[in-house]
Amino acid sequence: MNEIEFQIVKSIGFVIALLGVLALQRSLPHAGLGGSWRLNGGLWALNAVILGIVCAGCACTVSRWAEAEGFGLLNQWNVRGWIAVPIAVLFLDGISYAWHRANHRILLLWRFHQVHHSDPNFTVTTALRFHFGELLLGLPLRLLGVALLGISIPGVIAFELIFAFANFFEHGDIDLPLAFEKRLAMLFITPALHRRHHSCDADLLNSNYGTIFSFWDRGFLSFGSSSSDVSVEIGLPGVPGSLGPPEALMMPVRSVYRGR
Repeated sequence: MNEIEFQIVKSIGFVIALLGVLALQRSLPHAGLGGSWRLNGGLWALNAVILGIVCAGCACTVSRWAEAEGFGLLNQWNVRGWIAVPIAVLFLDGISYAWHRANHRILLLWRFHQVHHSDPNFTVTTALRFHFGELLLGLPLRLLGVALLGISIPGVIAFELIFAFANFFEHGDIDLPLAFEKRLAMLFITPALHRRHHSCDADLLNSNYGTIFSFWDRGFLSFGSSSSDVSVEIGLPGVPGSLGPPEALMMPVRSVYRGR
């Protein structure tokens, strides 16, 4: 698979995940919020252009290089096929957890990450709301993870598709049946768990950093329970609910709305 094919598969998976979670959000609404489509969609479009220019398909390139050079643990241990794929997903999700937690603890990183938390709504569009600076800063870490573990292209694709769905799902304005939600939360991050993470309350904000699996938070003592019958005030104190693209893009250099 080349970089263009990699991008096509990734883009198709992205669209399917978005439409699937939008359907869930419509059929099982939590607060019935419309979402910040204009700003969040605009930031996503800008990010897609910037990342496309800087590093279109580079995860595919790194993966192919590692395999050709026999670099990385999975290549050195000759771990292949469907055994390697779940290992890759677990490993990259663990890196994502560590990176997300660092974004809340390191002031420089928080300056960029606060753009994501400034959304006064909590809907599937919130999953699109990131400053390009945060994405560019996090890119080398993910590529390093692909190289060090020696993740194959199928492993990278599996992670990208699962991560895309999980990212949309956890930001969905979705109410799940409570009994099902409780069982699901034993292994995965649910919308209610991540809704807690987007709270104005610092005690709630500093919890539930995971994207796919909830056991990272449980193991590293950052887990906070929540459920669909709990109401959470969303956003950041002092941030207007009607930010435009220029204000959102300038947040990292103008002010820290919530010092970490």
